[in-house]
Amino acid sequence: MAHDHSHDHTHGANKKVLLVSFFIITGYMIIEAIGGFLTNSLALLADAGHMLSDSISLAIALIAFKLAEKAANHSKTYGYKRFEILAAAINGVTLIGVALYIFYEAIGRFANPPEVATTGMLIISAFGLLVNILVAWIMMRGGDTKDNLNMRGAYLHVLSDMLGSVGAISAALLIIFFGWGWADPAASVIVAALVLRSGYYVTKSSLHVLMEGTPPNIKIENIIHTIKKTKGVISVHDLHVWSITSGMNALSCHVVVGNQLTLAESEKMVQKIEHDLKHEGINHVTIQMETDDHDHEDSILCMDSRGHRH
Repeated sequence: MAHDHSHDHTHGANKKVLLVSFFIITGYMIIEAIGGFLTNSLALLADAGHMLSDSISLAIALIAFKLAEKAANHSKTYGYKRFEILAAAINGVTLIGVALYIFYEAIGRFANPPEVATTGMLIISAFGLLVNILVAWIMMRGGDTKDNLNMRGAYLHVLSDMLGSVGAISAALLIIFFGWGWADPAASVIVAALVLRSGYYVTKSSLHVLMEGTPPNIKIENIIHTIKKTKGVISVHDLHVWSITSGMNALSCHVVVGNQLTLAESEKMVQKIEHDLKHEGINHVTIQMETDDHDHEDSILCMDSRGHRH
């Protein structure tokens, strides 16, 4: 299968790129955090916090790639693909925590800006910018930043990280040239806002998946229409669409058909529906066929007035 081979190739390339990026960023994050403490710069600490978020998301992406290779087994029938979502939720919450801590620190610093060792701050943040540019370049060149959600997330993190370094550089320059002590907490607040934003989005989208929410790119109306327009389908009910992991959607439903249908005909129908739903972005389809004699409520989601399932 040539197709699978190319998939394995991009998978391997993505993994290598993530591994290299992870080591560079984690190493630099430690330098920046120590630098932030030594130079007394909150902007550097904020940027290190931002890099921590990168580092975590790269580690998650790596572990997710690793676990995705593990086959499904009896106790985990979807393999380990769900781990990615769980880890993303933990990552999101960590980011929110980091951001809130920086906001809290910054408030005190606006009132009385402490002395900051600006030369050290400038050197470290400039070096940080170069590290980010290097990692972004490695990712662009070697990884699939367009289609793989994992890679894309990691790449976007690195890009927003550049803004953090730019913030710290400009704060250092403002303090050196104008003596504006407040520039350091100001830069840190901007970076913390970025961290908070990405933390919020990561948490929100991962919780949506964990709550078995309908994937955001799936329109239920289109799905119902696709199934109903298939020749021989009378109605659809008990429809559920959810994500197993990012980019992997599943659907289950009951389809009511005429009671004259042979098994071969209904199999053909299921294949046709599966094929049509592939175009709607559904990878896993489970369909239960029923004749119209079957006792069921005629509703799409099949609930009675008390909210009980039938």
